Amino acid sequence: MAISRLVNRNVVAERGRTSMRLEPELWDMLSEICEREAQDMSTLVRQIEAAGHSGGRTSAVRVYIANYFYVAATEVGHAAVGHGSLMRRIPELARSAA
Repeated sequence: MAISRLVNRNVVAERGRTSMRLEPELWDMLSEICEREAQDMSTLVRQIEAAGHSGGRTSAVRVYIANYFYVAATEVGHAAVGHGSLMRRIPELARSAA
C-alpha cells in the first residue's frame, strides 16, 4: 500500500475547527498567499468557503490556490523560468499582441 503524501492540518472554518488534507506543496503555497495578503490561514479559508465553490472545502482551497497563482503568471515570468511562450503556441494571441 502506498503512503499518502497528504498532510493533515487544523484550521478554523465557517463551522468551527476542522482539518484539511493537502499536499505539502499546497500548504506552502497557501502559507505564501496568507503572507502576501497579510491574513491568517483560518481567515483565508473562511473567505474561500464564503465564495461558494460547488465542491468541498479542500477542493475549494485547491482551486483558489491554482487561480491565485494563475492570474499572477505572466509571459515574462514564464520566460524567466524557462517555460515556453504561449504566444508562440497560439497564433491568434501572437497576432493580437502585436
